Amino acid sequence: MGKLVSLEELASISAQLKKEGKTIAHCHGCFDLMHPGHIKHFQSASKVGDVLIVTVTQDKFVNKGPGRPVFNEQIRAETIAALECVAYVAINKWPTAIETINLLKPSFYVKGPDYKNRDNDVTSNIGLEEQAVIDNGGKMFITDDETMSSSKLINSHFSQLDDSVQKYLETLKTKYDVEKITGFINSLNNQKVLVIGDTIIDEYHTCTPLGKSSKSPTISTIYRNGVSYAGGSLAIANHIQQYAKNVKLVTLLGEQNTQKDFIDSKLSAEIERKYFLRNDGPTPTKRRYLDTYLNLKLFEVTFMNDKFIDKKLEQEVIEYLKSEITAYDFVLIADFGHGFITPNIIKFLEESGKFLAINAQTNSNNFGFNYITKYKRANYISIDEKELRLPFGEAYESVETLIKKLKEIIHCQEIQITLGAAGSVIYFDNHFHYTPAFATSVKDSVGAGDAVLSITSLCAFAGIPAEAAGFIGNCMGTLAVNILGNEHPVYKKDLLKFVSHFLK
Repeated sequence: MGKLVSLEELASISAQLKKEGKTIAHCHGCFDLMHPGHIKHFQSASKVGDVLIVTVTQDKFVNKGPGRPVFNEQIRAETIAALECVAYVAINKWPTAIETINLLKPSFYVKGPDYKNRDNDVTSNIGLEEQAVIDNGGKMFITDDETMSSSKLINSHFSQLDDSVQKYLETLKTKYDVEKITGFINSLNNQKVLVIGDTIIDEYHTCTPLGKSSKSPTISTIYRNGVSYAGGSLAIANHIQQYAKNVKLVTLLGEQNTQKDFIDSKLSAEIERKYFLRNDGPTPTKRRYLDTYLNLKLFEVTFMNDKFIDKKLEQEVIEYLKSEITAYDFVLIADFGHGFITPNIIKFLEESGKFLAINAQTNSNNFGFNYITKYKRANYISIDEKELRLPFGEAYESVETLIKKLKEIIHCQEIQITLGAAGSVIYFDNHFHYTPAFATSVKDSVGAGDAVLSITSLCAFAGIPAEAAGFIGNCMGTLAVNILGNEHPVYKKDLLKFVSHFLK
């Protein structure tokens, strides 16, 4: 396997070959499940230049559906290196080939016929990659081989999803193809959204357990490192901004430790923001301690004053909302029960006449004190099953019965309940639309519900059919559970790519 080299080694090899007067043809992609289409593509690419080099997408950057890639990056690279027409193979370091092209400076960057129509590239990366090739003195080359789809073959024959999910997808495909679903997602772009809710800073501190103290039941650990993420309404605003370009966030910080500079650095620059300050507490911060080896949470410490803001500040918030709310299509309320969303603010929003999308979250800091039933009007609600059951004190009643009870109380047009491993259900127009869960692995479930709320609230306002919205929401959730602590939003390009490959 002398063909398998590091990216840095490949850059040196490429430079030396070009000094010798050789032309370099470069192919880049995932290449999961090698098939005849790939082989023909490589054979054609090898005729374009004197030497063919291939770079392979890292596992962590493959967003083509649950369980992808089927084969890990090392196996994929070794398989390609076994082909006689390929001279060298390296595993890429970045999500796209742009940085790689700048490093390797190929004479020709070779793509398949799928890329003749740039509109088919849901990630919009191909244009940026072509520009990188041109900037480095090379040319783009499109082969004309017969196309075959790895995703379609994998979905048909190698899927890790169970039979019930496969059956669901086959039924969905009879109503909605890739173009229809991606069209729904792209149609959300022009919405104007006002997000109001609690700010949460999520801190993750990793530790290595050393052992139990000999004098007490205390577990001793050694600190390794820490990182902070923007959670709560900050994460929701970041998610929404990926899909709707006009977003304003109204939220609350604490004067005792505002962390404003950090928050500004984590919010998308495109998001307008209005911060209110309370002088009797810090910006809510949840510090989680995790085991280094298994990445499991050991315990959590919260820094927060969760009492309602005082009447003077409350009135300032209401007056501000009065002056701003008419400019927005709908309002998303992200109510984590941390003192910002008061009864009077709720009353104002309910009486505003605006389309209201609401999540009233039950979490470890407000358990039993932040029920969705405190609202009397909503157009869209997205909560989890526990948040549905707790207000009614019903541990075993059917979800469908409880949803109907909730509708009677809040008079809500559309209600989504996330069901964890069982997926989700949307109740709309007296029908229940169930969507199974798609995730085959979970890195961190924190914030996944916020991601689902973000995209499905946009779908609800746009009037997208509930069964399609449920599918889009669960795709969003699948991507979100593989992001640690709201490290970044679910990017639109990743969702479009996921949907595109998942429905093939």
